[in-house]
Amino acid sequence: MAARAELSELFGYEWSPEGGAPLRLRLPSGETVLDIRCSYSKAAPRLEVIRSIPGTLWSPVPGSRIHHLGYWSDDVAADTAALEAKGYTCEAAGLREDGPPFFTFLASPKGPRVELLNRAMRPSMERLWA
Repeated sequence: MAARAELSELFGYEWSPEGGAPLRLRLPSGETVLDIRCSYSKAAPRLEVIRSIPGTLWSPVPGSRIHHLGYWSDDVAADTAALEAKGYTCEAAGLREDGPPFFTFLASPKGPRVELLNRAMRPSMERLWA
């Protein structure tokens, strides 16, 4: 990926292997499955480089190369509702068969897109960063 090569050259980043999987998502247009592929920097500040999926929110942001800011959440559904109450719009929710979303992407007309990721995912993410 060109973005990883550029960030490595400019700032010395090393990257985890690219990973991902087809994920069941709830979008404003309904449920779908998309193959989300990304890799993470091994050093902080932590960066995630996501493969573009044309026609989705995982497309390049015009005028910016920053797609979103990620935050750990102990309760993705409740934290999503709190951000929606402040004017954010849920663009996507990662769904599991057995319950609430394990991540969401939210947009605001005033600021950056935000990803909330269930804190239970942190150990598996840290293994990628190692």
